[in-house]
Amino acid sequence: MNKKIILLAEDNPDDALLTLHALKEAKVSNKIIHVEDGVATLDYLFARGQYAGRDPAELPTLLLLDLNMPKISGLEVLRQVRAHPLTRRLLVVILTTSTEEQDLLASYDLGVNSYVRKPVDFDEFTQAARHLGMYWLLLNEQPHLPEGSDT
Repeated sequence: MNKKIILLAEDNPDDALLTLHALKEAKVSNKIIHVEDGVATLDYLFARGQYAGRDPAELPTLLLLDLNMPKISGLEVLRQVRAHPLTRRLLVVILTTSTEEQDLLASYDLGVNSYVRKPVDFDEFTQAARHLGMYWLLLNEQPHLPEGSDT
């Protein structure tokens, strides 16, 4: 549980590859688990389905969540993450191409920690990844609660 894991929820293979490459270029050395839809994201977080053998108490440090995913949307994933005591304090950063104001507002209404629009330019994207890694993985203080705690 000491190793900070990033869960990347991204259905577009090109965007996933770009994100992984940008994080590598930004020297983010954390283990990254990539899932391709909302169901797989929730299955990973709640240790069910194909991830049933995973320890549910070992959550990722950061969830990078795309909004427009198949099966279950990113907003619904966020809604379920915030509704569950085990995951309600999980750091969630929306990483999306959406420019819709309603997506931005809904994300914050549901308790997202940050909302980042994916830059089109690779250098800008790498810089954004560097900032995400530095802030959320190194600088930000995250509470560590005992398993099953409601506070």
